[in-house]
Amino acid sequence: MEAGFWHQKWQRGEIGFHNSEANPLLTAHICRLALPRGSRIFLPLCGKTLDIAWLLANGYRVVGAELSALAITELFSELGLEPYITHAGKLVRYSAQNIDIFVGDIFDVSADSLGPVSAIYDRAALIALPSEMRRQYASHLITITNAAPQLLITLEYNQQLMDGPPFSVNADEVRQHYSATYQVTAVESTDVEGGLKGKVTSTETVWLLQKASGQI
Repeated sequence: MEAGFWHQKWQRGEIGFHNSEANPLLTAHICRLALPRGSRIFLPLCGKTLDIAWLLANGYRVVGAELSALAITELFSELGLEPYITHAGKLVRYSAQNIDIFVGDIFDVSADSLGPVSAIYDRAALIALPSEMRRQYASHLITITNAAPQLLITLEYNQQLMDGPPFSVNADEVRQHYSATYQVTAVESTDVEGGLKGKVTSTETVWLLQKASGQI
């Protein structure tokens, strides 16, 4: 999937994936990560999600990665923050108190540029990527975060009935990507009300990924 696809989505305002409120699955299950206030949480492919405002309001620090500069300009505007903008290799870094967002290709985000994180919240990153990229993404995420624990949200539906994104990712695939590094636990599964995009029956699942015993 080319970067131009996502740039055009933002430019045209085709952001049906952008929720109008903080994700209730985040607010219900972030406690499972057992993070103290001030913990730094990484949101890959974050867009301008209202989950960021919720996390900041609840005492967490946020670091994100997003392809679209337009999305991040709108994010900081909606947060009422004036970002300090710098370059970090191929990335552009937007920073303010308790928030850092890297604009560019997530595969250009390194452990050094990202810095230490306490956890990952992946609401819409894994499922935004086509199958051939998901394994590469999962491995990259583990590497740059030193296998930080994750709260991961996936969707499962009949992919033959509708094209992604978001793409269908089932339990077997989640385990293929992550079980060598993490203990993988499904903590809640719910049917998407009205179906995905009002078209296809879909199940949304929240996963807790915690570093497996013996992993460094």
